[in-house]
Amino acid sequence: MESLCAANTTFALELLTKLCEKKSGQNVFFSPFSISSALSMVLLGSRGGTEAQIRKVALDVPVLSLNNAQDAHNGYQSLLSEINDPNTKYILRTANRLYGEKTFEFLASFIESSQKSYHAGLEQMDFLHAWEDARKQINGWVEERTEGEAVFSAVCFLEVHQCS
Repeated sequence: MESLCAANTTFALELLTKLCEKKSGQNVFFSPFSISSALSMVLLGSRGGTEAQIRKVALDVPVLSLNNAQDAHNGYQSLLSEINDPNTKYILRTANRLYGEKTFEFLASFIESSQKSYHAGLEQMDFLHAWEDARKQINGWVEERTEGEAVFSAVCFLEVHQCS
């Protein structure tokens, strides 16, 4: 888990530097942990050309360039279990969930691995024809998981297409 934390810290500082170049003199708010864990989940489900492209970009994302991708997945599993432990004296929770287009097929092994490593279940939705309903449902889930503290009017999608 230490290598994951070190890689995430490096990623956070590099991303902050890039964001500050574009937002000079402005406040910048982002979650490096959320971004890196989302990218790692994408890596978990990728194969072939998509996986190769992610690994090529991984040189710029230290979390993804750990010696072994499984090291990152295992690190997130340990870290998320520790963060979300209900027996601690603090309240700190993460909320991860995958949303996929209902017409896409997802491998059972990917769904199981996402749940195990990232505590992220998959819900398939009709993004093609009912994107507004999907947005409301996703925001409802976020509101429930954050006890009403964070509801956004827009949803950020990380789109992945198979590249050949």
